[in-house]
Amino acid sequence: MPRQSRIDAPGALHHIIARGIGRRNIFDDDHDRDQFLERLETIIAQTQTCCFAWALIPNHFHLLLRTGDAPVATVMRRLLTGHAATYNRRHRRSGHLFQNRYKSILCQEDTYLLELVRYIHLNPLRAKLVNDLRELASYSYSGHRALMGKGKCPWQNTAHVLKLFGSTVKHARQKYRAFVARGISAGQRPDLIGGGLVRSMGGWETVKALRQANVYMKGDERILGDSDFVAHVLDTAQEAYHRKKVLQAKCIDTYAVARYIANLLSIDEKRIWAPGKNRLTVKARSLFCCWSVDQLGESMSSLARQLGLSVTSVSQSVERGRRIAAEENLSFDHSKL
Repeated sequence: MPRQSRIDAPGALHHIIARGIGRRNIFDDDHDRDQFLERLETIIAQTQTCCFAWALIPNHFHLLLRTGDAPVATVMRRLLTGHAATYNRRHRRSGHLFQNRYKSILCQEDTYLLELVRYIHLNPLRAKLVNDLRELASYSYSGHRALMGKGKCPWQNTAHVLKLFGSTVKHARQKYRAFVARGISAGQRPDLIGGGLVRSMGGWETVKALRQANVYMKGDERILGDSDFVAHVLDTAQEAYHRKKVLQAKCIDTYAVARYIANLLSIDEKRIWAPGKNRLTVKARSLFCCWSVDQLGESMSSLARQLGLSVTSVSQSVERGRRIAAEENLSFDHSKL
């Protein structure tokens, strides 16, 4: 069965899980972990991504991210590629470090934010890296430490999480700690790893029972949320997929996008294909990258080859293009081609 594409949208909440290939370690020591966190901090700042929770285990890691202008795929590509290259170089190894694709679950924030914060931050305890909550509060490689005020993590959004527990930091931390403590007995939480209501309701047996009572629900392994949320996300994703198919059927390709932008900005189309740091050239190339990715579904690696750029540069251009389009209220209207 072909794998399903990931679902993403600006401002979406994602639970990310990435594991080492063959269950091998992706962090051998604190140096590996520190370098990973330094890279994560840089990427979060550059992409305006919000991190609510995180935990590093020797052979995998968890992140709870709300995307900004950059899609989660961009964030994770930079993070995983950078860490793998650094790890392999340091440990004199080659080949893949991570197992297949990372898992990305789009989550309904109002319902699941705090549950996921607790689940992720209890991972070091479940993995027996620490013995109890007291040790967890001092564990350097989990976001729980910052929420408890035992260490600083400027790139982690602790304020938003604590605000949900109380109006003062002291009171909020007390309630947060009690909330985390209540989650210890729950152990593993398969209901928090996607599947919409299918998992949330306790599995397929519960779903079958509800169907016998004429209660139907919608589920998807890429989404964690109630039936309405899952349906809305899938409908939005289907609209984007349909739009790309329509453009492909009309033979609208990157060259057509370049012509559209040249007309829109009243510039020579050649400026889009040639390097240059002129303000208008940068704007045109940024919009070109943005709309080629978002509207046509063009891969960043393909654009990199066409433009003679690195994938990272294309990724940055896509993010810049999205900001320009939003600030100047610009859109791609294929009917004008």
